[in-house]
Amino acid sequence: MSERLPPLNALRAFEAAARHLSVTKAALELNVSAGAVSHQIRSLESDLCVRLFRRLNRVLFPWSLGR
Repeated sequence: MSERLPPLNALRAFEAAARHLSVTKAALELNVSAGAVSHQIRSLESDLCVRLFRRLNRVLFPWSLGR
């Protein structure tokens, strides 16, 4: 894991997606596109070197580390 903190937008996107279990609903709440939320979550996963969600048929399931 890097020494720097992850970007705040990525944390906001993760939190909203985890709460709603949906990228689309998180995007509506954050007033951004679903692609932007997905990008932020992938960026956060890359920064932390861990997968935060299991994705099945457009539904998100948090891994134990993502809870």
